[in-house]
Order: sequence, then C-alpha cells, then structure tokens
Amino acid sequence: MQHDYDYIIIGSGFGGSVSALRLAEKGYKVLVLEKGKWYSEKDFPRSNWHLRRWLWLPGIRFFGIMKMTILRHVNILSGTGVGGGSLVYANTLPRPKPAFFNSGSWKGLADWEAELAPFYSTAERMLGAAPNPRLGAADLALKQLADEMGKTEHFAPANVSVFFGASGKTVSDPFFAGKGPDRSGCTFCGGCMTGCRYNAKNSLDKNYLHLAQQLGVRIMAENKAFDVRPIGAADGSQGYEVHFKSSTAFVFSKKNKRSTKGVIFAGGVMGTVPLLLRLRRKSLPLLSPVLGNDVRTNNESLIFVTNTDGSLDLSEGIAIGSILHTDADSHLEPVRYAKGSGFWRLLALPNVEGKNLPARLANTLRQYLSKPLAMLRATFVADWAKSTSVLLFMQHLDSTLRLSLNWFGAVGSSVEKGKAPSAFIPRAGQLARHYARIVKGQPMSFFLETLAGIPSTAHILGGAVMGKDAGSGVIDKDNQVHGYQNMLVCDGSMISANPGVNPSLTITAISERAMSKVAPKG
Repeated sequence: MQHDYDYIIIGSGFGGSVSALRLAEKGYKVLVLEKGKWYSEKDFPRSNWHLRRWLWLPGIRFFGIMKMTILRHVNILSGTGVGGGSLVYANTLPRPKPAFFNSGSWKGLADWEAELAPFYSTAERMLGAAPNPRLGAADLALKQLADEMGKTEHFAPANVSVFFGASGKTVSDPFFAGKGPDRSGCTFCGGCMTGCRYNAKNSLDKNYLHLAQQLGVRIMAENKAFDVRPIGAADGSQGYEVHFKSSTAFVFSKKNKRSTKGVIFAGGVMGTVPLLLRLRRKSLPLLSPVLGNDVRTNNESLIFVTNTDGSLDLSEGIAIGSILHTDADSHLEPVRYAKGSGFWRLLALPNVEGKNLPARLANTLRQYLSKPLAMLRATFVADWAKSTSVLLFMQHLDSTLRLSLNWFGAVGSSVEKGKAPSAFIPRAGQLARHYARIVKGQPMSFFLETLAGIPSTAHILGGAVMGKDAGSGVIDKDNQVHGYQNMLVCDGSMISANPGVNPSLTITAISERAMSKVAPKG
C-alpha cells in the first residue's frame, strides 16, 4: 500500500530522535510528532521563575520544557519540546552496573551487557559524552563527604553531554565533521535544567535530530497524537492511520491524520503508557495485558541542602558535575540551578520523617522551634539557587508500580510489587545531614514529601517492558510490540529493570540497538 510515511514517530526524546536518524539513514520517509514547542537558545527562560517557558501547563497557556505529573505514589518530572527530556535533563550519561542487565522482565532474553556495549559507545559518541573538567563548590563538598566516609576512590567527575570548548566561544561543529551546528563552550553557569542559553548542552536537536532533518525527516512540533488505528488487517501489517491535533491551540484544535507503514511510540513513560492504555480500549485491542506494569522510579530521593551563612556559591558548574557511589546499590549526585532560579523555595519544607501526617507535621514544627534562625535563613536566603545543592540519591533496589486509567480516562498508580516508593529513605537522610554539615546547610524537601509522603522522580521508567511473549511484556527483545507488526516502543517505558543511575544513555543505547534490527528500505 502507498502511505504518507514509512514511519511516524510519536515523541522526539532520546528514543524518538535515535529512531528518526537511523530510519532516515536506511532510506525511510519519517515524520516526528512532538507535543512540545521548538526551543532555541534565545527562547529558554533566564530562570525557573519564568514559569511560562519552564513549565508545561497548556491549560493555563504555559508551554515550557518541564512537565510535572502528580500521582498517588510519585511526583514525576519529565521533559517536553523538540528534543524531549534532553532540553531539561542534567546532562549525565552514566552506564548502569552489571545488576541492571541481569534482572527484570528482560532477564535472559539476551546477553544484554555484552550486546549493548557497542551501542553504549555509539550513544556516548553521538551525545558528545565527556568528563566534567571543573568541580564546583557543591562537587568539592561531595568529594569531602567521600573522603570522610573513606570512599574517596568511589567519587568521580560525571560523564556529561556538554561541549567543553573555550568558555562562551563559538566554533564550527566539533562533533560531526561539519554536518552539525556551530557550538559554544560551556560557561559553567549551572543553568542546564532550565534550558542551555549558551549553545553548550548537547541536546538532541544538536545531534540526532539535526542530522535527521538533513536526511529529510519532518518534525511537527506542537502536535499531539491521540489515536493510532490499523489499516485493513488487525495486526497492522497493512499499515496504520495516526491521528493528531494541535497541543497549543487556544480553543479548537484541528484534527489531522497521516498513514504510515510503521509507528514508533517514543513519548516517554507519561506520554506513551497513557496513550497505549487508551488505545487498547478501542483501536489497539491486541496490546499486552501487562501494559502499565513494571513502572519504576530508580528508588530515589531529592533533598535540598541550603547553605545558611552565604559562604558558598553552590550554583557554579554544570547541573550535575560529580557522582559518589556510596555503596553497591546506591549513588549520590549534587544537582544545581543557575543563580536566580529560586522557584523551588516556594515548595520547600523541612526534611523530616514520620509514619503519618501528624507525626511529620510535629517533626516539622520541632525543626522550626529548635533552630528558628537556621530555618529562617534557609527559607529566606537571598539567592536560593546560589546557596542550594539538590542531592539526588538513587538505588538499584527494586519495587514496581502499575499505571492504569480510571473511569474518566485519567492516569492513576498502584503498587504492583514490593513496597511503594518512599520519600523517606534512611540512607539518603543520613547522607544529606552529613553533606549539610560540610556546607553549613539545612536539609529541606519538596512539600509533597513532607505532607503526603510522596517522593519525586525525574527518572520514571517502565510500563511497556520487554518480555518473551505478550503475557510477560509489551514488546519483544527487539522493541517490537507483541501482537502488531511494524510497531515499536523506544523510550523510557521500555526499560525493563532498575538501572539505579540516570537512564538517558541507556534509553539511547537500547534504541540504537532496536534500530539496528530494522532492515534498510527495500
């Protein structure tokens, strides 16, 4: 059959961008649909106080690069815009430890560590991975923590997706033999997570998507897919109709459709999984019954540590400049925002523990009464971002959630296996208090953790995991959806075990492998 496109990709993050370039290189005609906006350096907000350009809340006309989704068991941070999460993530590209490759629903489907090794190397090259050459005050404090714990050898500069040329100097493409855009050296301003305004961050629009466009890939921003229907045969062997509409229209959104031989879902967990759950009710009934299962959060904790005497500038550097492997299962990273980005202070409360709300409220009050001056300084410090390091604690230890739709079509969460994700990880609290002593700071938390016990994550994973058949996974080991032909999932929802580290490099590597399994056109 004659189709408008050979492949339509829904989402332009790490999996979608890899798919776009590699399919175009194989001769396919490709369309990428992205619900977010195009952003260039001049479009990014100067600070996270510029909410219209930082947060994605289309209902109130905010079309920024970061989306927050609050569920019963977790508060999820994700990215929007052409380039997906690469616009707002903290640049870090660690490889997981061996346990990741030998656990979860994909265990035994392949020798994953060996098979993915060359694709990790390709992903690192494409994303311009390099060790951070400059440690800021927050990183040096983490190094001191490592020294005091007797774990000096477990501290290292982060491997990051940043161009470290001469600071602020623009040069011709340093990565792709002149085929890429001009780039500028990192200024170490700490503003990576509000969008790099200095053309130093190796976001996907600077590599995969830029090269894909040169090969004819069409990218339609501000368009959201809402339906995918097989044409003719129920298994999609004759192709699909993809229906989409404007994601930024003020009132009425014109509906469009295009036909395609194949479809790749790459909208991230909170894009792909809810869409597939809705499609399974009508358009794609052959989707696996385990769709929505095996959702993981990296078992992480985010704790703000605010220097209260003004003696340190914790904002200088890149978003995440270093990492400490605190034990076999856990990692700690200091995260920073640029000076002036103090929005999070409005949502911060003391970092306390407690089995229920009354206990946590009592412990919160105790914090204010026992050290009122320190609490006032932490709350009203002149420049919150300059004085604050956000400690990101992650673990390999596993527990899973299930995402499902209620009667109204809204997404909800429930505990599937193990304990529910917790905002109160004792080890994270101990490390934060130790770090706080080093930086003369006060630990604080996102208010949902203190009040509701709901943890936050920037690394939601799973929901469309791998399995040998439809009874154990949504996709097979090559990312093909069970029950349908020429339909793949290439984003964080395919991650089938807990990596315990920032997952962007892994999503890129697995997507590279998936695309290597697609035959060239003709």
